[in-house]
Amino acid sequence: MILTRRTFVKAAAASGAAFALPGVASGQARAPLTRTIPSSGEAIPAVGLGTWITFNVGDDPVLRDECADVITAFFEAGGKIIDSSPMYGSSQPVIGYGLERLGRPDTLFSAEKVWTSSAADGPSQIEQSRRFWGVERFDLVQVHNLLAWEAHLDTLFAMKADEQIRYVGITTSEGRRHDLFEQIMRDFPLDFVQLSYNIVDRETEERLLPLAAERGIAVIVNRPFRQGELTRRLEGEPLPAWAAEIGASSWAQFILKFILAHPSVTVAIPATTRVDHVRENVAAAADPLPDVAMRERMAAYVRDL
Repeated sequence: MILTRRTFVKAAAASGAAFALPGVASGQARAPLTRTIPSSGEAIPAVGLGTWITFNVGDDPVLRDECADVITAFFEAGGKIIDSSPMYGSSQPVIGYGLERLGRPDTLFSAEKVWTSSAADGPSQIEQSRRFWGVERFDLVQVHNLLAWEAHLDTLFAMKADEQIRYVGITTSEGRRHDLFEQIMRDFPLDFVQLSYNIVDRETEERLLPLAAERGIAVIVNRPFRQGELTRRLEGEPLPAWAAEIGASSWAQFILKFILAHPSVTVAIPATTRVDHVRENVAAAADPLPDVAMRERMAAYVRDL
């Protein structure tokens, strides 16, 4: 289903997404656009930081410092949301190292996952993740790729009730298990879902994104660049002159603005190892964003390259 102007406006109204541009002091970079978490009304920046592969650098001191530099630049640009998982190798302690070096900013929005087939091991895994990060509690914990999802959701909802975490979510990626994902969205009071969505992978526009708006669920978008495949493919192609109409000066911003313009999307979480790229990514969360007609023009342009 192609997103029409009518469904776009309807989804925007249902989701209550905030397209607010905070005031900017003279001479300073603009703060990123924020979106509202429907279940709480909390506003969060529309671009976060993913850590899959990029932060899995082990104990290499040079690479750990490079990741810490990315985290520092991310917060300096106005970012807040960092997402990780026990599945991501050494990413969790590397995040903890970067946060410690930065002085543990109180603006952090920590998004973690539980990823184990053992229901009994879920709480201990979450606690180990918390120690790696060095945070008092996680803002959001998600069931990673629906592994043992029923038992883990029981754990997470109990943790939320005890104020050990603030939000509960589930994740999927690369279009997997969407039917089950949809049913869980309908049956449980989730705060967040995380899924794959970008300018070429648009299946979620048909059911999942509209359902998130209907149910008041925040949406985190993973794989916005198809793990870098999209930006690498487009790198040698000319950015259309009309990209300036939406303030996009790179392919990464072009793709992110397409994603962020969908009214059901709360935050996109591109991953990167480079300071210049993390600044560029956060800067994509700024007006103007494309309207429905422009989004279709953008998608057609990329499709035809």
